[in-house]
Amino acid sequence: MTAQNSAILPTPIAVNDSVSRRGTLLASLGVVAFSLTFPATAWGLESFGPWSLVSLRSVLAAVLAGGFLLALRVAPPARAHWGGLAVVAAGVVVGFPLLTTLALRTSTTSHAAVVVGLLPLTTAALSALRTGARPSRRFWVAAVAGAAVVLAFTVAQSGGSLSAGDGYLFGALLVCAAGYTEGGRLARVLPGWQVVGWALVLCLPLSLAGSALGLAYEPVHLTGHGVAGLVWAAAGSTFLGLYVWYRGMAEIGAPRASQLQLAQPLLTLVWSVALLGEHLSPAAPAAACAVLVCIAVTQRSK
Repeated sequence: MTAQNSAILPTPIAVNDSVSRRGTLLASLGVVAFSLTFPATAWGLESFGPWSLVSLRSVLAAVLAGGFLLALRVAPPARAHWGGLAVVAAGVVVGFPLLTTLALRTSTTSHAAVVVGLLPLTTAALSALRTGARPSRRFWVAAVAGAAVVLAFTVAQSGGSLSAGDGYLFGALLVCAAGYTEGGRLARVLPGWQVVGWALVLCLPLSLAGSALGLAYEPVHLTGHGVAGLVWAAAGSTFLGLYVWYRGMAEIGAPRASQLQLAQPLLTLVWSVALLGEHLSPAAPAAACAVLVCIAVTQRSK
């Protein structure tokens, strides 16, 4: 009997290790998908206007998400959750893609990556205000330091003052952080991927109307880059990226997953050079690394 027990004891450990590796891989794939969002958007703007691009991206992602929800026979959320889903939709599905797309008409992807690298800190701060949590002084010092680094970088890169593109990027930070905060609250009662899926479906009527208007008033010049950018922004970043990210986060936990996301701004800088041929100023990777350090400090502060 003892021999039998000793023979089967390692099995749960092996299973846990397997789940941990799978969760880490899934979350890492999500980070890679997210890091390609800005280069894909820049490509998409070669073929579509900003309003058309954002609307079509949302329509395609909603069709994919709706198909998944139907195939898995997922019941609609309770009525009490639809208000929160509307906040997620406004911030993550509409606000962030639209504002960053408008910004990328005049800003480089590397510049946007550094500014939006502040998103984890912005989300953490809004989450603390929303939930009434009281983070430590160390957390707030690191958060303010990260914000100061990004602001200094932005002003320096914009010639001493903020540009319209910078205004769009800072607005994108706020609306996306609000959407992430509300999504995190809903993820306590619904699987995270379902939160995003229902938010996309909720926006589908608006996205269809926006696509019709955008395509009617904005010129379309189809190119390989433009179509590839649209498809990746919809299927890769918005749907697949969020799906594997939430699945991985569920298996390894939010703290470990958030550590993986620290690499996202730096990965975007790599893609901006490799895919778009942008030339990085020395300040871009330096600022991204400084923000990374600030985020790492907040992750270890309670």
